[in-house]
Amino acid sequence: MKNPPPPRSAGISPDTEEIGWEMRPNGMFVQKREVGSVHDGPMINITVTHSSSNLELYLPNQSTFWDVKKLLAHKTGLRSEEQRLFFKGKEKGNEEHLHREGVKDKSKLLLLEDAVSKERKLEEIRKHNEMLKASEAIAAVRAEVDKLSDRVSALEVAVDGGTRVSDKEFIVSTELLMRQLLKLDGIDAEGEAKLQRKAEVRRVQNFVDTLDSLKARNSNPFNKSGKTVKVSTQWETFNNGMGSLNAPTSTSSSSTNNVTQDWDKVD
Repeated sequence: MKNPPPPRSAGISPDTEEIGWEMRPNGMFVQKREVGSVHDGPMINITVTHSSSNLELYLPNQSTFWDVKKLLAHKTGLRSEEQRLFFKGKEKGNEEHLHREGVKDKSKLLLLEDAVSKERKLEEIRKHNEMLKASEAIAAVRAEVDKLSDRVSALEVAVDGGTRVSDKEFIVSTELLMRQLLKLDGIDAEGEAKLQRKAEVRRVQNFVDTLDSLKARNSNPFNKSGKTVKVSTQWETFNNGMGSLNAPTSTSSSSTNNVTQDWDKVD
């Protein structure tokens, strides 16, 4: 005859023998309670005032204020640790139970956001708004540079085709591009916007270099010596944008056809 199975405690089914544990806010492990179970006492309705909203909660009266915060996190978007709960003018601790603190059906609680959390979010919003503002300003410059790029392309086609172009065309085009560099210099940017500004500065620099090269080729359209006119552009590096826009006097050498223009470099 087989031995009978070991007796089970009265009232405990095989499905409930395993005990679940959870960590409470104070670091203690306690038996996990299912909200709404018959062991949590009668259910109550409470109203939590937050800003201009009244939030209705339905939960066991033996719940803790931490349980209330977890429910409110889904309704308010505030994390549990960012919440402060008040009942009858006094802030309540996470481990305190509703029924022991006098919270009953139809009771009202007040929810406030933690000051440090609120300040952090305001700072994040401020930075986000500043980044959007900077990105919009950079986009406006980019649109102007797009128009000027068409002008540079037209000059390049003319010079490559052997058409003699007035030096004034190169001077005006370069001046217009330099104005866009000044605008970029005046944009206070951080993060992604700073990278956008840096990329646009380099783009404008490339167009200025192209204009310098085209101007030099335009001045010597019949140069057959095999030597190319080299144009170098130097910029003085600044962390936040441009430096001086004053062009120094150009120098020439009888042994070379190099033309050098020194400008301040944009980082």
